[in-house]
Formats: sequence, structure tokens, C-alpha cells
Amino acid sequence: MPVQGTVGILGAGNIGLALLRGWIASGAVPRASLIASAKRPERLEQIARELGVEVTTDNAELARRSDILVLSVKPQILDRVLDQIADSVRLETLVVSIAAGVPISAIERRLGHETRIVRVMPNTPTLVGLGAAALAAGAHATDGDIAVVRELFEAVGVAAIVDESLLDAVTGLSGSGPAYVFLILEAFSDAGVKVGLDRETAQKLATQTLLGSAKLLLTTGEHPGRLKDMVTSPGGTAIAGLHTLEAGGLRTTIMDAVEAATRRSRELGRSFGADEG
Repeated sequence: MPVQGTVGILGAGNIGLALLRGWIASGAVPRASLIASAKRPERLEQIARELGVEVTTDNAELARRSDILVLSVKPQILDRVLDQIADSVRLETLVVSIAAGVPISAIERRLGHETRIVRVMPNTPTLVGLGAAALAAGAHATDGDIAVVRELFEAVGVAAIVDESLLDAVTGLSGSGPAYVFLILEAFSDAGVKVGLDRETAQKLATQTLLGSAKLLLTTGEHPGRLKDMVTSPGGTAIAGLHTLEAGGLRTTIMDAVEAATRRSRELGRSFGADEG
């Protein structure tokens, strides 16, 4: 069943546009129930032309009209946006924030402590309908609110519900994760070229190998270690390659990367809180 009420996207950048496309394509939100704002007029023209969605440059108007208001802006400008809409957000409006690192409490201080807020950490594969998002509820968000937001983000990928204290870990893992994967894919492609393949072939095979492996894991539900063992024959090529990866500390390096990104997310969140105080 489509989500009821008017859904406003405040800040229809890359992720905001991906959400609009995904909701329309999946039927999660009727086209006529969507409204979007953006800073650049050419982006609004693109949205109106491509999707037939109502657009506006007036964030306060969008906030007044939205039953579900999605704050799809960078954390650096969220302060200014909240100032613009603070007097326009209705008490019954559900506010969904995807501003990375900004705690729910900071938004509550600007919009009112009774505001129903759900904070979401999506990632860039949302652009192709394969996103991974984590949801955390504010003190006044209801079970129904969480269910609606989960439905919205499952229309463009998968969604998990976590405590807000774990959103920094989500940022370090799936939020920043695509950057790690692209680096690994680039290394795979370079390796293919080193052993004699042309660049186009190497990249195509590397990308499909990663995509197929991920799909196999999702489809079978097997432990990744078991699937690894299926490829690894005694004295074969895979075990020789795995030995080199283990010697190079691949596991430790990836774990350290996720931990470092998580730590940085916490620092950014504390910085925003300090600015608020």
C-alpha cells in the first residue's frame, strides 16, 4: 500500500533524486503526493521534467505542506535549513533526517522537543536502487513512524533498525563502505592489467565477480567463510591468493578502516553538538 500523505524532499540532490525515482518506480509514494525543493533551479527543472513532481524553492512552504518531511541536506547547511523551517513544521509532521552525523537531539532543539524524528543513514548505492540504510527513532517517533520510514527506504534497497548510538558504526561500515569497495575494485582491475588483461576486460570481470559473489551470499544465506571454502581447492590457485591476502593483513586493514570511519563520524557528531551548545 502506498504511503499516505504528502512527502516532501527538502534538498533534492543525488540521494534525494534517487529517493524520488525509487518511490515513484516502486509505487511506494504516488507521484501526486511528492514535492521537492533544491537550491539550483536547473535541478528543479530536471525533476519536474523527468518525474512530473511538484517543485519549489521555498523550504518553509515545503515544510508546511509535508506530512513526511525528509531533510536531505549536507550537515554543514542543516543549521540554516532548520532556521528556515522551524516555524513551519507542524506538530503532526514526521521528520526524517539523512544529514550524516547530526544527532536527533540537535534537530529537536531547533524544531521542538515533541517533534517526531527518524534519523536515517543511507549510502550511495541508493542511486541504483541497491542502497543499505539504517534507521533510528527519536523519543517521540512511534512504531508506525518507523514502519513507514522503513517502507520508504526498502523501496530503494534494504533497511535495518538500530539504536541511534550505533549510527556512527553504520556510517563507518555501509555509509563509507562503497568507497572501500571501489578502491578494492580498482585494485582488482589493476591486478588484471598487471597479469596481462586489457583494462576494460579486467574491470568488467572484477566488477561482475564482486556483484555475483555478493548476490550468491545474499541468496544462499551461507556464512562467507563457507562460500570461500567452496572456491578453495587443496593446493590450488585460490588458497595461494588467500595466503597472500592474509600475509598482507587484509582483514585487519578493512577492520581498521571501518573503525577509523566510525571514530570520525563520532567526532563530527560531537562537533555539531558543540556548535549547537
